[in-house]
Amino acid sequence: MRQSQMWCETPDSLGERLSSGEIRAGGPAKGTFALLGAVGVLLATLLFPPDLATAQSAFDQAIEKAQAAWLDHDVESLVSGSDTVRLRIPGVAPSASLKPGQAARLLDQYLKPCVEQSFEVSSYRELSDDHVYAEMLRTYVVKGTDQNREEIVLLGFRRINSTWLLREVRVTP
Repeated sequence: MRQSQMWCETPDSLGERLSSGEIRAGGPAKGTFALLGAVGVLLATLLFPPDLATAQSAFDQAIEKAQAAWLDHDVESLVSGSDTVRLRIPGVAPSASLKPGQAARLLDQYLKPCVEQSFEVSSYRELSDDHVYAEMLRTYVVKGTDQNREEIVLLGFRRINSTWLLREVRVTP
């Protein structure tokens, strides 16, 4: 058998290989169906990745829950289910991981003087299959004023047992 075979053979080279018995006529070469099956599985996996729709849907639900909780200043709901949360918010020293109750109290103090106008997804950044950051654009008014302010809020989520949980809140004015 030849060491290197051409992908596209000329009629002469194909005829030589047929007459020498190197390949046989009358049907697909041995292993062709296995190769086609493997290619089919690969294509199906690329076109319809397993659980991608479910994972995306679960992440979308987590984002919607976080948006609603932020807009309502329902900080307990925002951090519920998380075992720890890291906070980087103005006026508070950067924290190591906090228990949800501690994180909720600090977030409540941060949000209390504000009236939320909007809290919209600006972009997503997937760091791994189970770790995603959502960049949120927050528009708010400080109570007693009428000036709209904006800031970027990064929400870090971690997927644990198919559930996306908030693990980090990082505010950048």
